[in-house]
Amino acid sequence: MVTRNKTKELPAEVAAIRKTIASFLNTEDEQGRKIGNSKYGVYAFYDYDCEPIYVGQTYESLRQRISRHLTNQRTDAVAMNVLDPFEVAEIEVWPLDDQIESIDSGVSDKEYLGMAEYTVMQKVLAESTLGAVLNEKVVPEAPNINLPESFRERIVPEEVYQLRKHPDVRLARRASTISSLARVISERKVSEGLRRTLLTQARRLELLACQRLRELGICENVSEYQADSE
Repeated sequence: MVTRNKTKELPAEVAAIRKTIASFLNTEDEQGRKIGNSKYGVYAFYDYDCEPIYVGQTYESLRQRISRHLTNQRTDAVAMNVLDPFEVAEIEVWPLDDQIESIDSGVSDKEYLGMAEYTVMQKVLAESTLGAVLNEKVVPEAPNINLPESFRERIVPEEVYQLRKHPDVRLARRASTISSLARVISERKVSEGLRRTLLTQARRLELLACQRLRELGICENVSEYQADSE
């Protein structure tokens, strides 16, 4: 029987990114626990401009959930072209096992997770240039909580980061994602949230295109260009 090395079968840059993701999830907290092994947690993805693009929660483990998003196990967000894993440059996680274990008996695990996810969502929306992320589903309003320490790291190695960060490369990816998402919407009955996500993707494409014009000195007053396009 021949044993196949799956890592060697991957393109070098994909293998490098997966190695970095695994290393990040093996980061230890103050008690020596690997953060990726936390059963409960909330996570946020950021793009190459440090813009938040997606927020999620898990009760199956941060490692499993994040790996499903960014490696070989597709999630609904990826399959529906809501989230392009290529765009994810940084990850921030909030492990919540300790908080879940100490919550009042009147609050369920899922209710607390909902509070944590809502709190993180409000945080990243305040940080977002567009005031929006790509989540299809609206995170239900819930009481804000005091979040525990978070862990954040770039998950793209430097040599790959410089290649993928180029705005023309990202413009091409965003345009392709928008096309795929629009095709999904045209072929099936979809939620209002998915249509809002399409708008957010289009706004992200316009924002990056305007930034590129500014960098190249093609458009002297980008703010006027943006106003004319609205």
